[in-house]
Amino acid sequence: PEVCLRLDIGPNAAVHSPLAVQNGFLHMLVHSYTAEFFMSFLTNLGPFLEDEIIPEVIPMEIEVVDAKITLKDDSPRVYPTSPGPVPITLAVDHVIVKRRDDGVFYLTAPQGEGSPKQEKPVSVLQEQKAPVECVLAAPAAGTRGLQLKEVPELQRELQTMKIALAEANMDKARLLQEIRKYNPLFQL
Repeated sequence: PEVCLRLDIGPNAAVHSPLAVQNGFLHMLVHSYTAEFFMSFLTNLGPFLEDEIIPEVIPMEIEVVDAKITLKDDSPRVYPTSPGPVPITLAVDHVIVKRRDDGVFYLTAPQGEGSPKQEKPVSVLQEQKAPVECVLAAPAAGTRGLQLKEVPELQRELQTMKIALAEANMDKARLLQEIRKYNPLFQL
């Protein structure tokens, strides 16, 4: 595997971000990396990443090209005759993880010619609020008529499901009453 690290700090790092002048900018390239990890390695990694102090935000860019990571489950088997779980292989062709001044990690794909730039946040230091409502795009004219015809059918299906749910709840109540005849302290 090839690993290249570069840390810029000072006035020259201003091209990356304003915060990089003070805290530095880390650029890392990992190429042709292959590894096998046990799942217990990942679960025990948490305590090493926790800290009581909020760390300084260091803007960075980590580029991973042609990497393969295999995860093997090393937990004790529940059934001794079981062959065990199959290892999981994660293959990465080309991914870029960027951390901006706000502390958010963005997972991006390399930008080709003519492709729009899109970034998706991976994790956020501050809690984000969920969207209040979801707005769907207007369907095409041909599908709008089809959807309007389906509404009565869907309403009938919903009514049938409500009746079935009411019957199931009555059966449940009847069975609980029958069980409580024999065991008055039974709790569900």
